[in-house]
Amino acid sequence: MSKELDAVALSVRSLSMDAIQQANSGHPGLPLGAAELAAVLYGKIMKHNPANPEWVDRDRFVLSAGHGSMLLYSILHLAGYSVSLDDIRNFRQIGSACPGHPEYGYTAGVEMTTGPLGQGVSSAVGMAIAESMLAAQFNTADFSPVDHYTYSLVGEGCLMEGVSSETASLAGTLKLGKLIVFYDENRICIDGSTDMTMQEDIAARYAAYGWQVLSGDMYDCDGIEGLVAKAKADDRPTLIMLKSVIGKGAPTVAGTAAAHGAPIGNDGIVEAKKTLGLDPEKKFHIEPLALDWFASRRKELAAAEATWNEKFAAWSAKNADKRALWDAAFVDGGIDISRLDAAELPAYKTGDSKATRAASGEALNAFAKIFPNLVGGSADLKGPNAVGIKGADVYGPESRGGRYLHYGVREFGMAAITNGIQIHGGFRAFCATFLIFSDYLRPALRLSALMHLPVVYVLTHDSIFLGEDGPTHQPVETIEALRVIPNVQVFRPADPEETNLAWKLALKRTDGPVCLALSRQNAAVFTKDDPDWKHTIECGAYVVRKGAEKPDVTILATGTDVGIALEAAEKVPGKKIRVVSVLSRELFASQDAVIRNTVTGNVDGSVRIVTCEAGVGTGWEGWTASREDCFSINRFGESGPGDKVAEHLGFTAEALAKLLQK
Repeated sequence: MSKELDAVALSVRSLSMDAIQQANSGHPGLPLGAAELAAVLYGKIMKHNPANPEWVDRDRFVLSAGHGSMLLYSILHLAGYSVSLDDIRNFRQIGSACPGHPEYGYTAGVEMTTGPLGQGVSSAVGMAIAESMLAAQFNTADFSPVDHYTYSLVGEGCLMEGVSSETASLAGTLKLGKLIVFYDENRICIDGSTDMTMQEDIAARYAAYGWQVLSGDMYDCDGIEGLVAKAKADDRPTLIMLKSVIGKGAPTVAGTAAAHGAPIGNDGIVEAKKTLGLDPEKKFHIEPLALDWFASRRKELAAAEATWNEKFAAWSAKNADKRALWDAAFVDGGIDISRLDAAELPAYKTGDSKATRAASGEALNAFAKIFPNLVGGSADLKGPNAVGIKGADVYGPESRGGRYLHYGVREFGMAAITNGIQIHGGFRAFCATFLIFSDYLRPALRLSALMHLPVVYVLTHDSIFLGEDGPTHQPVETIEALRVIPNVQVFRPADPEETNLAWKLALKRTDGPVCLALSRQNAAVFTKDDPDWKHTIECGAYVVRKGAEKPDVTILATGTDVGIALEAAEKVPGKKIRVVSVLSRELFASQDAVIRNTVTGNVDGSVRIVTCEAGVGTGWEGWTASREDCFSINRFGESGPGDKVAEHLGFTAEALAKLLQK
């Protein structure tokens, strides 16, 4: 290993242990144990440019073991990214660019939010898929504007998490040769030796997934370079297993669980610095040779991007059509909001009846026609979710230009991969499953929200009305569980017309995910009393049945339950009843009081509000004066035809009418 890389690794160790000790919080084991990998990756192997962290054709590095964040912050600082020494000194403090775990959009050079183990490497699979899709779309014989690798670092924790197995299996099946994963093989977890909890042959496991598996030494930079070269020569994804020592260089904790998740302590710092040849009195020491190395390296990296820019300009001149598609792909993930109205959405008339999932499929295809970089797939439910893209190829090893992905029964893995596709850039990504199974993907949805990713989650079979599959598949509590995640918008359209608008609004959103809750059963198109409802719905709700300027009762209903509310209102002729369709409760709640009260008619606070949703009443209480005015289902469902289940549970227009008469 060169003296320069030795100096970089030593500086990573110095910065990491001091930052963690000063914060009195953090995980020193990985930064100390994997410093050489960071040095050789950023110092020699990766194609990147610290002066432009957003260079489209950069290599991506995902620290899946996000607890080791100081490894990343240290190398980003040394490499010349806008991570200052003051940021490092303020590690884990409010306002620092070095939060406890890496956060996407917060720190230059951080490719995604990691920390929940297994998700980083799973989203790296999505990044590799995105790279191959874009390469198939744009690369030509004379120039490849898309030609980069995705790297990730995992530990035993990531490999234990089931989501990493889901995505590793799919990555092998898809032969994602530009995905290279480093395994920090120290065999230590928080509780002690991993022998307590994992005894399988990891190399054999990944080979069975269809990966190339290579082995080496974490502290042999030349060897790591050679292993990466072998990885690049194979069309399979590669797992590079690197034997390591957790907390290397800190003799009081090295090789033990004590190194994992707590500062080394002042005495431990002194012993570590003596062992490493550092002055115990100096904090946040950086070797001058490390700075000199990266000063030279930055010039090379900037020159590499400059060369790419020159070639890209020449390619653009020769390929005007492709360049136009390129520009479109990298504007809001390929969704030009000004063109949304150009989609030839299906027209419906009053009385037309169709399941909102079916209407969703038609809307999706209308938008897919004008947005070629709208891509996605389903967890083995293409037909039931109605998410097939007509005329589109299926993505695979022999069809990298395909835009539909078969994920298999891997909901969590699917969502994590979708995040990776979206993060990579060049696409607007969606994924689909039954609403009830959103519980399986919830951690990835949470990261979508945290990273402000505009992923569209298509979630069908949204209530007890799916019927015979019974309570295991009837998501009475699930919509509410989705609503409580910050920055998630849940859209539950009431009829096919609303479904068109739901998709349009979902694609308009750029700062977070949207969940489309869609019905299995048919829903009839109803008359809307609000003549401007297509505009009003953008606030999350609009008036379907006016009733009066000042109604006696206003029903706030969602999804296909709006039909029940309309039927119930007709059964109570003695009262002036307004029916409001709430497409998105959280969007409606975010409006000011004037807008909300105008829609509900409750200007002076005297109008009785009743809510209607075929799920738990939790979350609706603040909209009503009393809990009994939440017309809901606060128990699990039953197996049987949907209408019979509703009758059995007392969720009918007749029952709602009785409540309205009180």
